[in-house]
Formats: sequence, structure tokens, C-alpha cells
Amino acid sequence: QVHLVESGGGLAQPGGSLRLSCAASERTFNNYVVGWFRQAPGKEREFVAVISGSGSGTFYSGSVKGRFTVSRDDSKNTGFLQMNNLKPEDTAVYYCAATTGWWDLQNQARYDYWGQGTQVTVSS
Repeated sequence: QVHLVESGGGLAQPGGSLRLSCAASERTFNNYVVGWFRQAPGKEREFVAVISGSGSGTFYSGSVKGRFTVSRDDSKNTGFLQMNNLKPEDTAVYYCAATTGWWDLQNQARYDYWGQGTQVTVSS
């Protein structure tokens, strides 16, 4: 069982930045692929980004590519989502999730473990 806890959400102005963290309870965190998803009010939860267990593989949704960067520090059992040039449409609850295996990673059903989510609000 992997317990995930997100942090770092909050209020940012358009064009601003936030960095989300995803702390894992699992010592072998590097065995897991870490995905990030978000759910805006009244919308379905959607894929944002994913990073492989080694950290060498990453993939982003088209709406965040070039603005968001996913990374990890396995010495701290923590994943990160650096969000730059934020837009109002980035407002959502952001979730991290973990799974094993590098396939079909935009599919939420692939993920075995989920955090509780952290709110990100982008507004002037």
C-alpha cells in the first residue's frame, strides 16, 4: 500500500508559478510511475503529466506542455509538478497517483494509488 500526500497548492496570479509536491510512504518509490491529474469544477478529471520510475521518461498533456515540468526526488520519496505561466483555466484540484509499468498512462484506471488532492486557483 502506497500512501500519497499532495501539498503546495494555493492561489496564484495569471502568469505566476506554483510547485506541487507528492510525498509517498513507500521506500521503494522509484519502482512507481507517478502521474498527475486535475479536476476542474464541473469537469471530468483529466491527465496532466507523468514521470517514469527512473525519472528519464516524461509525458505531458498538450494543454500544459511547455509550462509544467514533472520531476521526482526518490531520496525523499517525493514527486513534483512545477507549474509556470499559470492560466485561469489551470484552476482545479490536482492529484498525484502511482502505478507500475509504462503504458496507457493517461488512463486513470491504470493507477493503483491516489493522493487526496490539492487545490490550485489561478486568479487576479
